Amino acid sequence: MSAPTTGSVLITDVRPYGEGEPVDVLVVDGHIAEIGSSVAAPDDAEHIEGRGAILLPGFVDLHTHLREPGREDTETIRTGSAAAALGGYTAVFAMANTDPVADNSTITDNVWRTGRDIGLVDVHPVGAVTVGLAGKQLAEMGMMAAGVAGVRMFSDDGKCVDDPLLMRRALEYAKSLDVLIAQHAEEPRLTVGAIAHEGPTAARLGLTGWPRAAEESIVIRDALLARDAGTRVHICHASTEGTVELLRWARQQGISISAEVTPHHLLLDDSRLETYDPVNKVNPPLRETPDTEALRQALSDGVIDCVATDHAPHAAQEKACEFAQARPGMLGLQTALPIVIETMVTPGLLDWRGVARVMSERPAQIVGLTDQGRPIEVGEPGNLTLVDPDTSWVVHADGLASLSRNTPYESMTMPATVTATVLRGVVTARAGEVLR
Repeated sequence: MSAPTTGSVLITDVRPYGEGEPVDVLVVDGHIAEIGSSVAAPDDAEHIEGRGAILLPGFVDLHTHLREPGREDTETIRTGSAAAALGGYTAVFAMANTDPVADNSTITDNVWRTGRDIGLVDVHPVGAVTVGLAGKQLAEMGMMAAGVAGVRMFSDDGKCVDDPLLMRRALEYAKSLDVLIAQHAEEPRLTVGAIAHEGPTAARLGLTGWPRAAEESIVIRDALLARDAGTRVHICHASTEGTVELLRWARQQGISISAEVTPHHLLLDDSRLETYDPVNKVNPPLRETPDTEALRQALSDGVIDCVATDHAPHAAQEKACEFAQARPGMLGLQTALPIVIETMVTPGLLDWRGVARVMSERPAQIVGLTDQGRPIEVGEPGNLTLVDPDTSWVVHADGLASLSRNTPYESMTMPATVTATVLRGVVTARAGEVLR
C-alpha cells in the first residue's frame, strides 16, 4: 500500500529540542527542507506560528490498545488515532488482544490499512505470539511479518507467554524473521486472584496481592532465553525496582534486552488504592514509592529505554463496579507527555533531548522504524510535535478523544500542551483539534 499523502508546512519561531534561538522549520513533500531564520515557504504550505515553543520529533508509542476489531464500543482505530495525534504521537503500535485476536495476517493487514486510510498516525499492528493468546501454539508470525502490514513486533500482552519452551521457540523464530518479541512479564501461578500490588496497602485494604516476583521471575527467565537464542526481547510496562536491577544486570552480560515504562508507573503509586476507585486498577499494578523512584532513575539512565502508554480504554460498566471485578487499564495517549515532564523534566532527570530519546528515538529504534524518531535535520522525515511548555491544562475525561473515560487524572492540572502534530508534513492535530 502506498504511503499517505505528504504535505508542506512552515513552522515559525520554534526551538528544536528546546535549545538555542528560535528558528523556522520548513517541511516540503513530507521531509524537512530548510531550517533557519526568515524561511520562505511555498504558496500552498500551511503555516504554524510556534511563538517560541519547543519542537520535538513525533512521538512513537510501542504499547497502545485500540480495541478494533471487536470492542469498538470502547475505542476504534479512528478515535485512538485522534487521541494519539492530540498527544503528539505520529506512530503507535496496536496490541493484539482484540476480538478476534490479531494472530493472523488478515487481521493485522486490515488494522494497518484502516490506520493508513485514517491518516492521523501510523498504526502498526502488533501480532500475537500464540494462537488466540492461549499460550499453546505459536501464531503464524512469518505470514504476519510478510503481509502488507509488515508486522515487526509480536506480543501476547495482557497474558504472559509463561511456557519457557514455547517462549524459547518464539524467540528463535523471531530471530530468523528479524522481529521483536515483547513480553508481558507475569508468572500467572503467582498472581491467581491478584488485583493490587502485594504490600502493606493491599493488606490493609483486603486486596489480593500481586508480588514483584511475578514480574521479575519472567524478566530474568526471558533475559536468559534471549541470551541463549542470540536474539533480543522487550519487556512491557516494567514496574518494580527489582526489574530495574535485573535489566541492568542483563545489559552488563551483553544480553539484548529493552524495556518500557508507562507514565502511570512513573507518577502514581499504590496509595491511590485507598479510595477503592477501579480507575486505578492496572496490570501490572501501581507499586510503592521506591519502585516509582527506581523507574524514574532507570529511565533517566537508559536502563529503561522508553515510555509507552499502555493506553487501555474500557467501557464505563467495566470500571464502575467492585474493584476486584473491574478490568485493568487506564487511558494514556493524551496525558503521556505532561506526565513525563512532571516526573522527569521538572526534577532534572531529563532535558528536552532526553524527552525526544525516550518518547521518539529509542522506541523507533527498538522496532526498526526508519521513518520515525529521526533527528530534526534537513532531509529527515517531517514527523514533528510542537510543545508549549508554559501552558497548562486540566484533564476532563469528557474532553478527551477516546470513546472511553477511564482516566485516573480527572481534574488534574497538566504542565504542558501539545499545540500541533505533523505527520510527513501534514498537520494532523492543532490547537486541541484533529484535522483529518
